[in-house]
Amino acid sequence: MILSDLLGSPVLTAEGERLGVVVDARFALDGPPEGMLAAARLHGLVVSPHAHGSFAGYERRDVDAPALIARFLRWRARGSVLVLWPDLASFTDDVIRLRAGATLYSPRFDSSEV
Repeated sequence: MILSDLLGSPVLTAEGERLGVVVDARFALDGPPEGMLAAARLHGLVVSPHAHGSFAGYERRDVDAPALIARFLRWRARGSVLVLWPDLASFTDDVIRLRAGATLYSPRFDSSEV
């Protein structure tokens, strides 16, 4: 599976309620660099109930310029959540389902938290 297969996919809770669509992905870099980069793994998916495209990083707290674009894209990102990879129960060609008890996180973070 490649990431573009997941982008735009509808996401349903374990109860079958529509949460939104996948608009972005978060990766974590693990271990020491092999060559030029450390090994990357998919940490989670950003799901939006409103938008159908990437927020270009503007959903993050430390991105605020240009101000008008940042304000608009943060408004557009309202209600978005980060779903961690272990909380995905299944994904098929047409829908992603969360496991029961899945925790939804804010996609916003400060660079000091990393």
